[in-house]
Amino acid sequence: MDGFEKQYYSISETAEIFGVKTSLLRSWENEFELLKPFKNQKGTRFFTQKDMEVIRTILHLTKEKGYTLQGAKEAIRGNFAKTATQAEVVHKLNSVKEFLLEIKNNL
Repeated sequence: MDGFEKQYYSISETAEIFGVKTSLLRSWENEFELLKPFKNQKGTRFFTQKDMEVIRTILHLTKEKGYTLQGAKEAIRGNFAKTATQAEVVHKLNSVKEFLLEIKNNL
């Protein structure tokens, strides 16, 4: 998966990567069936690369496209692969845009 190098991410690392609070990730864990981080015996959450893809897709739907949580759930349930691919494309395009703006500012 693009951008995610580790096998497992702690909840604090995951929250930092996506710029959200850990409480939001815990809430989404209850809301979205596909978001199921590994929990050790102490209950510490560890997010896999698949979880990171789900989070990116949820963020894309809710923050960029303006979906409600219910709408995001339905979109993910309808066709997760297509929705995740769209979220990944938007993420890559935003990265290219930031890179190009940085070049422009350095000229």
